[in-house]
Amino acid sequence: MTTTLAEWLRAEPFTLTMSSGFFGFFAHTGVLLALEERGLVPRRLTGSSAGALVGGLFASGLTAARIRDELLALHRADFWDPGFGAGLLRGELFARQLERILPVSRFVDCRYPIAVSVFDVRTRRTRVLREGALAPALRASCTVPFLFHPVWHEGRPLLDGGIYDRPGLLDVPTGERVLYHHLASRSPWRRRSSPQLAVPARPGLTALVLPGLPRVGPFRMEAGAQALEAAHRRASDALDAARLPAVIG
Repeated sequence: MTTTLAEWLRAEPFTLTMSSGFFGFFAHTGVLLALEERGLVPRRLTGSSAGALVGGLFASGLTAARIRDELLALHRADFWDPGFGAGLLRGELFARQLERILPVSRFVDCRYPIAVSVFDVRTRRTRVLREGALAPALRASCTVPFLFHPVWHEGRPLLDGGIYDRPGLLDVPTGERVLYHHLASRSPWRRRSSPQLAVPARPGLTALVLPGLPRVGPFRMEAGAQALEAAHRRASDALDAARLPAVIG
């Protein structure tokens, strides 16, 4: 008997993991909105960069619809703060946006567990943050190299979690039931041959891939609404499709 993706998700608790991918938070929100409309709520969330941002906002208590509204109201001027340093933007405006929208300040106060990947500049290794202050952790995971200055958090300089953990799966044991949303777009600083661009395959994981979404960036913010709507529509259709190791929506 064929099982749809929605039926598979409803059968047992699952983890939602969302990958990094430059301004892919619009697409992630579209997928999350499709899940929320069906009552398919994850037991916990993990992610890197764009995935950490959307996962963290949802885990903190925001609905997918509220995240959508906040993103669609976002303009480049809301986070564009150039300044001298190891990156174009200081990131202080981004930090203020996070502090404004987040309903809680610490991981422990989130309604769902959330784990986010960050890159430690000193050790050149990925770390997973699950406790402490939430906003700095989400900001650090989204600190794209050369775009933002590194974030100093808990005495460590941190960068984008997607550098070495693009899928955001470092905190997920093999065999755990996972719905993984893979952003098919390539970050501008990543080579086309990078193994990080491959769709992960492991027991218990279903990857949702929605190729060809409108590309969004700081100078293409108007495409965000199109990417979100397309991801929402195609993810809704994928939920009614047969569950396979990878569902291409």
